[in-house]
Amino acid sequence: MLAAALFASGCTVLQEDRIDYKSAQRGNTLEVPPDLTQLSRDSRYVVPGSTVTASGFGATQAETVVDRGNTAQDQIGDVRIERAGNQRWLVVDRPADALWSPIKSFWEENGFVLELDQERLGIMETDWAENRAKIPQDIIRRTLGRLLDNLYSTGERDRFRTRLERREDGKTEIYISHRGMIEVYTSGLRDQTRWQPRPRELELETEFLRRLMVRLGVSEAQAQAVAATAPAQSTVSLSTANGAPALQFEDGFDRAWRRVGLALDRTSFTVEDRDRSQGLYFVRYVEPVADTGQPGLLGRMFGARRDERSPVRYRVSVRSANNQTTVSVLDANGQPENSDVSRRILTLLSEELQ
Repeated sequence: MLAAALFASGCTVLQEDRIDYKSAQRGNTLEVPPDLTQLSRDSRYVVPGSTVTASGFGATQAETVVDRGNTAQDQIGDVRIERAGNQRWLVVDRPADALWSPIKSFWEENGFVLELDQERLGIMETDWAENRAKIPQDIIRRTLGRLLDNLYSTGERDRFRTRLERREDGKTEIYISHRGMIEVYTSGLRDQTRWQPRPRELELETEFLRRLMVRLGVSEAQAQAVAATAPAQSTVSLSTANGAPALQFEDGFDRAWRRVGLALDRTSFTVEDRDRSQGLYFVRYVEPVADTGQPGLLGRMFGARRDERSPVRYRVSVRSANNQTTVSVLDANGQPENSDVSRRILTLLSEELQ
């Protein structure tokens, strides 16, 4: 009876103060919505005569004066962390080519398998892995250890995307974004389940940025102190521009470009290409079928049942003037998109840009 009581009480306590993806390995592929998967590059959507890759824009674009505004900055050695709203990223005084291998090893050392490894585009993405530290440490698991380890599961999986942006001054910006899935029951008998997206965890992004700082030469104490600084909030409003919905907030182009790119990573859009010289992100999006059984915006957007619709390409436009930025959605031909889909995309982005 004592063992049963300890087992029951232990199941309610999660070890959320630790991160342990050491057991991550390739397993059964999660049945995730199609808009959470990566689409291969399609040259049909390249803008003629312009640079559309992060690795190439530096060769054709004159250096832009960086408007840092009120972004908090903390530099230790050649590694600096910057913040805007609830977003954080690293700036390292090294070329991207010199950082790719160390960052790749960093994810492998933390227990992940890389499913996407595109150095030319500056993107790497891990597999869906389980944080074993969240599994309750009840008396049975502590006693029998790994003998019954495979019987335990959190019902959650995490994936991390790392994006490297090359700068004209030779430095590199590093962004880490988190996406999560959760297994939910789909029947009253609790005998069938499915995977659906769950909200991202800002704490996980911050923790892995801190760990990456250490991997790049910053001490544990220094990285902890820098990453713990609370970010300032940013005001983003939904308005209208040229007869179509748009987002507006105070920021210069450089910071706005970085923030929108990280917001797109976080919201699971597939960024097929980007053209910084024109302020355009080329994305693809699958419009879900309404599902009243899924509460909340995220559930309605990504956890809904879908028909056999094909991905639709859009362009996310970033325009800045006088430290004021406007973000709008264009169709595949570059025309303003005035539809409910555009409003839903901008609503998702506004939540991440706050």
